[in-house]
Amino acid sequence: MTKADIVNEIAKSTGVEKIQVQAIVEAFMENVKGAMIKGENVYLRGFGSFIIKKRATKVARNISKNTTITIPEHNIPAFKPSKSFSNEVK
Repeated sequence: MTKADIVNEIAKSTGVEKIQVQAIVEAFMENVKGAMIKGENVYLRGFGSFIIKKRATKVARNISKNTTITIPEHNIPAFKPSKSFSNEVK
């Protein structure tokens, strides 16, 4: 399902124009991204959480040059579904 599909489904089910729904979906995504960039997690009860996971420093190998490199500690965005959401998907 793409963002356009989501906009179409919401517009159909609510009766709101697609342009308005698209603006709302875009604003939602920008707010989630903005919060995560600031280091905040986003919790949506009954749906899930957009969280920031911390990856530790690790040593990796560059096989083509046969050298080792150190990958520094960094953060990555992740989504953790709620228990009820996970159970419905199962």
